[in-house]
Amino acid sequence: MDTGTAALFRWNRGVLLQDIRFGLRTALKHRGVTAVAIACLAIGIGLNTMMFSVTDGVLVQPLPYANPDRIVLIHTTERAQGIQRGAVSSLDLRDWKEQARSFSAVAGLATRNLTISEGSNETDRYSGAAIDADLFPLLGKSAQLGRTFTAADDRQGAPAVVLISDALWQRRYNGDPATIGRTIIVNSVPHTVIGVMPPHFQFPQNAYLWIPLGELQRSENRAVRWLDVFARLRDGVTLEHARGEADTIAANLAAAYPDTNTHVGAYIRTLRDWAIPSDVTLIILTMMGSVTMVLLIACFNVANLMLARASARSREMAIRSALGAGRPQILRQLLTESILVGLASVPLGLLCAKAGLVLMDQSIPPGQIPYFIHWSLDARTLLYSIAIAAVTGVVFGLAPALQASRVDLQETMKEGGRGTTGGRAWLRNALVVAEVALSLLLLIGASLFVRSFLNLRQAAVGFDTAPLMTLRFFMPNEKYTTSDAKTQRVEDVMRRIEAMPGVQAAFASNMIPLAGGGGFRTIVIDGRGSEKGKEPGIDFIGVTSHMLKTLGLSMVRGRDFTDTEGVTRTQVAIVNQAMAKRFWPGEDAVGRRFRTTDERDGGWFTVVGIAPDYSRDVRDGSTGVDPCAFVTYPIEATANTGLTIRVSGDPALVTGPAREAIRASDPTMAVFQVATMNEVKTRSYWEYFLFGWMFSLFGAVALLLAAIGVYGVLSYTVEQRTQEIGVRMALGAGRRAVLKIVVAQGLRLALIGVAIGVVGSYFVTPVIRTQLFAVSPTDPLIFAGVSIFLTSVAFVASYVPARRAMSVDPLVALRAE
Repeated sequence: MDTGTAALFRWNRGVLLQDIRFGLRTALKHRGVTAVAIACLAIGIGLNTMMFSVTDGVLVQPLPYANPDRIVLIHTTERAQGIQRGAVSSLDLRDWKEQARSFSAVAGLATRNLTISEGSNETDRYSGAAIDADLFPLLGKSAQLGRTFTAADDRQGAPAVVLISDALWQRRYNGDPATIGRTIIVNSVPHTVIGVMPPHFQFPQNAYLWIPLGELQRSENRAVRWLDVFARLRDGVTLEHARGEADTIAANLAAAYPDTNTHVGAYIRTLRDWAIPSDVTLIILTMMGSVTMVLLIACFNVANLMLARASARSREMAIRSALGAGRPQILRQLLTESILVGLASVPLGLLCAKAGLVLMDQSIPPGQIPYFIHWSLDARTLLYSIAIAAVTGVVFGLAPALQASRVDLQETMKEGGRGTTGGRAWLRNALVVAEVALSLLLLIGASLFVRSFLNLRQAAVGFDTAPLMTLRFFMPNEKYTTSDAKTQRVEDVMRRIEAMPGVQAAFASNMIPLAGGGGFRTIVIDGRGSEKGKEPGIDFIGVTSHMLKTLGLSMVRGRDFTDTEGVTRTQVAIVNQAMAKRFWPGEDAVGRRFRTTDERDGGWFTVVGIAPDYSRDVRDGSTGVDPCAFVTYPIEATANTGLTIRVSGDPALVTGPAREAIRASDPTMAVFQVATMNEVKTRSYWEYFLFGWMFSLFGAVALLLAAIGVYGVLSYTVEQRTQEIGVRMALGAGRRAVLKIVVAQGLRLALIGVAIGVVGSYFVTPVIRTQLFAVSPTDPLIFAGVSIFLTSVAFVASYVPARRAMSVDPLVALRAE
């Protein structure tokens, strides 16, 4: 390290305090510049702090389990059906436990909606799960009160027991320790509460209670795959080794059980890959990159301010140099001033970050974020904010400090303290160009997300959502043990609902349009052969009569189910246009037959009608509607049944009467997810709304900062060129010519920045392709529109200082010269 560099870092307490005191006096002396700098940096630091909190909570913090990096998930694969991460059957799970040597523990889980009813209280529905007794030990979790399940609990015929979460314990039972041993009615069956899990534990996503897996294990069919399987790697076993063993076990099962396991493979992935999907990681990193750009733009703005102030302080620096201050000392003092400005922006930045997090929380519907993900302004976030502020102070202060510390004593004294522009203008201009380029990239990203949101909002789903009300009700399998029992209850509910005033039509189904549900089957077309294991797949949905009437649609060909067919196991089907075109192209599908490969569905189905395509998920428009067969409700009767109601007036007004009608039919059934179809549609793309407003915020801030940057540079240029402008005007240059010169300089900088930004955006935006809906990441209209808009803003920012240049009085300017 040379002598000058060593002097720069030769800080002791006395020198540091002296530099800080002088820096504070300088900041107070130039209050206007300091206030603008702090405001710009506070916005950038605030957005960075907000996104750091989110990134830290989602991507950095370890999952709350014992050695989570050793936990994996085991999936089945069926490549012919496009299944890469399928569920596992209970019999295959048993074989995995017996044959796998790479794992110290293997456990299954099935998510379930579970109801609780006690006495005359209304039945409440909660998210829950049926779990293997080995699951919580595998995760390294034990009960805070009572105990978890044992092998004796996890078998058919064992006394019914239940575990509850701390959240449910506090909400429903006021944290009463006497809850242990209490009997509660879960899914219409008395269960004994044996344990309360620790606070902030609701595995797998947001579960409130758990029952033993053995309570649900009734099927011995390997083809019925319904379990999520978790495993813990033995010490020393790598993921690659476990995957190799998984392939061997899958091949053994395929050889031993060719009827059910042919073409069925295995896939193992880490717990983090399951908990934080790659698309979530991508969007979080994209947002973090975006706020980093905003901070850079803020730094460029403040650097320009400091460059202007450095030029104005050149005489001061010359005098200090003449009095013996070396360049390292001057550079150190100026960097101290910059760091102080950066740190001063932290409190305001934290307020901005807090406001941003509150807006984020309000934009996310309840239950959409897993319990193990949370963000807050904690100590880590505070330290990050302070660190980024200090680094920012160095970033924006280094160039001005280097300029100000490089003084020529004689030349500066000759200039009489006016400051010099010299060759430094290129640096200020380069910073403005960089601001404009980064702003363009952010604005294009924001426009793409806003366009996706608007496309989803305006997407044609195939029916009018305005007059529709939806809800779900839950019929516990323990009480409704057969398809006939469920069908009889649904028939009674439908009769009551359709008799309500204002109701025009209604249908029950194992799905709700736009809200998901339904089943999937592989099928065989009558008269056509298919290789076993490679049969085509379709959506398979059970509905009662009046589906199309409720949705306000007309049959393309054929007929609807009769009232009798809708509640009986009649082997008839209605197919959508997508299915008719795929399997009977150029033919009339009405009268054709198909069957599923699942023997439980019965024999051949005869197509009696062709329904128009409509979306069962609002995002179908991005990929096209899948082939779908609608069969009569009893064939796909489910405990969790959806109800869609068409109303003549405001659909929200039937909410109360619908609840009462269902309660009158069976007070033990839980009613949940009550919403108008418009609300269902909006909730289905909430993340696009979130991405849209967040990127719009980033883009708006970047645009404002870029406009300030253009304005600041041109204002300083006009100030420095006052005498030149006066001379030009004295020699006959008109005011319009002066206006043109200044505006042209601003537009030239903006156009260079726009050109660089367009090229950069063309290569960067394809990264977010998977997060967009019905819009190309390089959409030419968006690129052109944003470029024109940003150039227009630059023109306005240039026009204000240009007007000031027009008002220069030649006599005054020449007299000052």
